[in-house]
Amino acid sequence: MTPVLSVAEAHKRFGDTLALDGAELQLGAGEWLALLGPNGAGKTTLVRAVAGRVRLDSGRMTLLGRSLNDDSAHGNERDQLGVVPQDIALYPQLTAAENLRAWGRLHGVPSAAIGERVRWALDWTGLESRAKEPVKRFSGGMKRRLNIACGVLHRPEIVLLDEPTVGVDPQSRERIWEMLEDIRGDGASLLLTTHQLDEAQQVCDRIVIIDHGRVIAAGTFEELLRQTIGAERRITVSLDAQPPREFAGERWQIADDETLECRVADIAVELPSLLSELSAAGARVADLHVDAPTLQAVFIHLTGRELRE
Repeated sequence: MTPVLSVAEAHKRFGDTLALDGAELQLGAGEWLALLGPNGAGKTTLVRAVAGRVRLDSGRMTLLGRSLNDDSAHGNERDQLGVVPQDIALYPQLTAAENLRAWGRLHGVPSAAIGERVRWALDWTGLESRAKEPVKRFSGGMKRRLNIACGVLHRPEIVLLDEPTVGVDPQSRERIWEMLEDIRGDGASLLLTTHQLDEAQQVCDRIVIIDHGRVIAAGTFEELLRQTIGAERRITVSLDAQPPREFAGERWQIADDETLECRVADIAVELPSLLSELSAAGARVADLHVDAPTLQAVFIHLTGRELRE
């Protein structure tokens, strides 16, 4: 994997609070990477450091092979970086097209290219028919899509996305993922922070979990499973009567009066024999449910259940 963004041994303290304690990550070319962590884990500080909004106390950062360290940066190292903040960064009194033009100029898009880029963004976000309407009239999902477009109008090679789907309806969320997959198909590399763990599991190539300012796990979802809770499925079977006592043991666990549970490594191989076993014992299955391991279960396993405020 060729890294387009690299962070090593990042340290940052705010007074008595140690926000980053040696955090490291690498974003590969064309990769979609999720940066996850509980509240206060350090992920926002890390993203802000990459974006140039926080100065690290120590550590090394490179973007497309160029150093982002304060003593060597000259102002153009982040030209190929796009930042999409969680807070909506739009001018409510301006129209969608006017917002795009303003942000395009702020990002240095040449005057000759602004018109084409605005047309592309309106088509990309599905807002062509609302181009001349003030943003203050837009729904939350429309604002989110426009917010993303303003952050990538200059065609950056690396995009930082902070909770890009927070507070939007399922249709808008689906459209946003399609939009982001489009720009990744054009060569962009994406770094995503989100609390929507199911979405991160579905869309991201690799996952980095940070806690207490350190990276505590990194890899694909399958790799994280192997490192933590394992890939076994839990099978829950509801019967039409109380299960026979002989089912209590290592293979089956009696969950309640009419429910059995067990775990299997290969559901395609093991499930038929399990059902045959139940049938041979005279038990009739009323319902069956298979729970696959999830990123949320991995996350809780690694970071605990304690509330973070």
